[in-house]
Amino acid sequence: MADEKSPLVELDELLAAEFSYIAQTATQAMEDRARVSSFYLIAVGSLIAALFGTQLFDPEKFTATVKFMFSGVFFLLTLLGTSTVMQLAQLRSAWYESMLAMNQLKDFAMNQNPELSAAFRWKTSTLPPKYKRGSVAFYQAFEVSLIGGLMFGASTFFLQEALVPETSLLTWVISIMLGGLAVFAQMGIYKRMMK
Repeated sequence: MADEKSPLVELDELLAAEFSYIAQTATQAMEDRARVSSFYLIAVGSLIAALFGTQLFDPEKFTATVKFMFSGVFFLLTLLGTSTVMQLAQLRSAWYESMLAMNQLKDFAMNQNPELSAAFRWKTSTLPPKYKRGSVAFYQAFEVSLIGGLMFGASTFFLQEALVPETSLLTWVISIMLGGLAVFAQMGIYKRMMK
């Protein structure tokens, strides 16, 4: 009799180990999401503080070359923001895959012992969608996209300033519109990667 139960104990240990591993991967994806968005915010904040901390805003030193340089730096920050949004999408997908794997184990356990179905709140049928507008992942991606849009608007503004030194209302309108378009484009990338 003891020999017949031995494989079941090994199966239970295997399932417990697998469940533990899946839980760790889900936790790691959540932690990495926080690190990725924090890194972007710190990178943008540090660079902007460094730029505004310089004495470049003396009208004599603020030449077209400096404006081109600012445009390039802000464009680079826009690209970094897009990369961050893509990383956030991949990390949300990794978390979601971990949840699917965890629920597959729970489904197996519930099939083996139907009484367990009352113990689990999250099941495969109740798992939130991968792309969820009200999730923390969505808000992190939106925050990065807003900053990325601001960076693209600034890039556009400085490029226009370098090409046509006289600032007009049209310069501001174009910069704001292109910055807003960058936000929508980055969020579109995020949503597309969730499919």
